[in-house]
Amino acid sequence: MFESLQQNLSSALKTLRGRGRLTESNMRDGLRLVQRALLEADVSLPVVKDFMERVSEQAVGESVLKSLDPTQQLIGIVGRELVDLMGPVDHSLHLRGDVSVLMLCGLQGSGKTTTCGKLGRMIHQRGKKPMLVAADLQRPAAIQQLQVLGEQLDIPVYADLDAKDPVALCHAAVRQARASGADVAILDTAGRLHVDTELMEQLSLIDRRIGPDQVYLVVDAMTGQDAVNSAKAFNEALELDGVIMTKLDGDARGGAALSVKAVTGVPIKFVGVGEHLDALEEFHPDRMTGRILGMGDVLTLVEQAQERFDQEEMAQQEARLRKGEFTLDDFKKMLGQTKKLGPLNKIMGMLPGMGAMSDMLGDVDAEKDMRRLVGIIDSMTPDERRNPSKVVDQSRRRRIAAGAGVEPHEVNELVKQFDGMADMMKRLSGMGVRDRMRAMQEISKGGMLDPGGKFSKQKISTGKRLSPKERAKLRKEREREVRRKKRESRQNK
Repeated sequence: MFESLQQNLSSALKTLRGRGRLTESNMRDGLRLVQRALLEADVSLPVVKDFMERVSEQAVGESVLKSLDPTQQLIGIVGRELVDLMGPVDHSLHLRGDVSVLMLCGLQGSGKTTTCGKLGRMIHQRGKKPMLVAADLQRPAAIQQLQVLGEQLDIPVYADLDAKDPVALCHAAVRQARASGADVAILDTAGRLHVDTELMEQLSLIDRRIGPDQVYLVVDAMTGQDAVNSAKAFNEALELDGVIMTKLDGDARGGAALSVKAVTGVPIKFVGVGEHLDALEEFHPDRMTGRILGMGDVLTLVEQAQERFDQEEMAQQEARLRKGEFTLDDFKKMLGQTKKLGPLNKIMGMLPGMGAMSDMLGDVDAEKDMRRLVGIIDSMTPDERRNPSKVVDQSRRRRIAAGAGVEPHEVNELVKQFDGMADMMKRLSGMGVRDRMRAMQEISKGGMLDPGGKFSKQKISTGKRLSPKERAKLRKEREREVRRKKRESRQNK
């Protein structure tokens, strides 16, 4: 998400870092590159102009140019303005005591029906009883799709295949929701391939007659400026309460997300970040700004971990670590928990300082390497997993390699790397929160993962920072590994 914008902004700011002392002239050169990055990301031209005026006014001031690190000052200014551009956002659904009605609208193909199911799941997880309403009478497949989603989520769906009037259907659905004890009715209204008068009149009639508590527009982030234009048209007709932006996990350039609040005055409330029904997140401008500027998004990662990880198992692992116990079985469980957060590239992009490492992964299949490691561990006996460095000898390595379908040296490599990791994990478990965060920061600077998803041969010391020469050597090793794996991939094809 926002990969091209992130790369272009990073390139623009890098040019300033190499200038030595900054002047008003070269600062303005750097700001032009920032402006170009925003335009290439498909941000609305008026929005870019207003944004750059505010940034420029602060960036060429004497307090910035004469500061100890003017480039960092500029990053701070750009960051604050990006947050202001996309926020503030109120994530409350404003549900009331009686049946609350949420109306979803949008163009065809924006992911409206799927988002209806995702929103229903989110509301259900918050302790409410939602009902999905199939009010899209233009597309029979939409009714069937919503019924399938309702079955998957165990959420009731109100549908009438013979209905002709969407307003009457919505009235009946709200009555049914009230009678069945549902708290929230989510209306999945009809869409069109483009904004037209008939669509707007139908939606306006539902809005006036039903009086929904919240009206959300679902827009496809992949459509760029068309998403902003449609949001503006819908807002003028319906007075939207928020936007739900879908497909942000694709190769969206990000311009729509940066423009929609400024152009319409309507904030993005939620974002769809995948096809699965749990892939709907609250939109936080400050966290998104962190991703765009390459600073990561640790808060979202922590929230996802709390939601998806087995908390009881995590507590057991923490207790074992405090006793100084860490085995390959524990490592395997950690890999399994990590996979629940999504692809490794996505996770690394959310960690501070690891964005560049994510780029270095390129086309390397990190998930395949994870499966390879799990295969090696599964080929070991319980005793070998508990104490691999002492138990696994040459004959055992050959047996394990044959069982996992790998070479013996790969087993040896895992055992050696595991020793370093086990030592690091035990030391982290004995630290306080502040010391642990400092240690993890040092690890992210030094590099913990090789491009293949394996642990670095360079042993990480939580108390000592790698020198620039050591980091350069480590970076070259990773680049060689990436090239090697790409060659192997081409040969296999």
